[in-house]
Amino acid sequence: MLDLGAVPAADHFPPAGLPVQPGEADHPLAMDLCTACGLAQLADDDTVTAEPRGVEPQALVDQAADAVARVSADGWLTGTSVREFGSPHGGSWLPLLAERGMASTDGRADVVLDCFGIMHEPDQRAAFARRAAATAPDGVLLLQYHELSAIVDGGQWNALRHGHFAYYSMVALRILLAGAGLRPMAAWRFPLYGGTVLVGAVHRGSSRDGTPDPEIGKLTAADATVARPEGLAPLQSAADRHANALRSYLRWQRDAGRRVYAYGAASRAVALFARAGLDSGLLGAVADASAAKQGRRMPGTDIPIISPDALVAATPDVVLLTLADLLPEVSARLPELAGRWVTDEAVAMASTGGGRP
Repeated sequence: MLDLGAVPAADHFPPAGLPVQPGEADHPLAMDLCTACGLAQLADDDTVTAEPRGVEPQALVDQAADAVARVSADGWLTGTSVREFGSPHGGSWLPLLAERGMASTDGRADVVLDCFGIMHEPDQRAAFARRAAATAPDGVLLLQYHELSAIVDGGQWNALRHGHFAYYSMVALRILLAGAGLRPMAAWRFPLYGGTVLVGAVHRGSSRDGTPDPEIGKLTAADATVARPEGLAPLQSAADRHANALRSYLRWQRDAGRRVYAYGAASRAVALFARAGLDSGLLGAVADASAAKQGRRMPGTDIPIISPDALVAATPDVVLLTLADLLPEVSARLPELAGRWVTDEAVAMASTGGGRP
């Protein structure tokens, strides 16, 4: 459904002084759709995962607190034990549950958490089975995912990356949960990443199995389109428009004598930079709060990754923000750059209207 050709591995950031190596950007990246179950999947992955854990954005911290409060208010945080299946994106909900008297365990738990973790599992059936086995007979699995419909509606084609093996609609998720003996009973929606869903699932036949929240049916109906090939068709044209728009925008800034840097060495920026054919002549550097990425470069390019302090010291005319959700956080932390931020999302959206962000 989406073919990005050969791109760099999304989680391999070479040292900044190391020139781009032959074959560095030769990893196929494409999305398939199972027409039987509606699951969008990474077609293949010939990369070796070596992902530096990023610094958890404040937007994720705030959303986690909001999610726990909403789930608790709806009566789903019962019991005394919790188990979390982590994500390489960093962060944990365990401290929030500890504040509510729940103890972490490696065994079966009353509450099992998975926030953006399960998509990193190559074997999806086995991953759902492990989480079901970890959930106590009358417990709940809380699983958060980036909506496939939000990815399509927002033209977020570069959510596709190596190491992300599945992209969920409620149609596909219900089938995966059923295969593990689970049933979705509740759902909460959040604006994070343009649209994320937190699902509460229980064992079939348990004391908590009953009539699902109406939101489950609404999500299933709304996601019916993206469970079919025609629903994912817009992603390919979005990829082409986005890359062309970014390259055109950076050339326009360069020709006007303005220096552009970026903030956020995120995995989704890797395919974008490669597809747009960017180099340090168009984008001076990318700042990132993760010390594990600083002193390295964006894979497939010579664009270095620097610290936020180095970004401020460079006094760029424009700072391209690769993740729009970070804008409130970086604006507050880097007041010296006020008035210079432009989101990559705004660049992409401007391209459809023929204007400039």
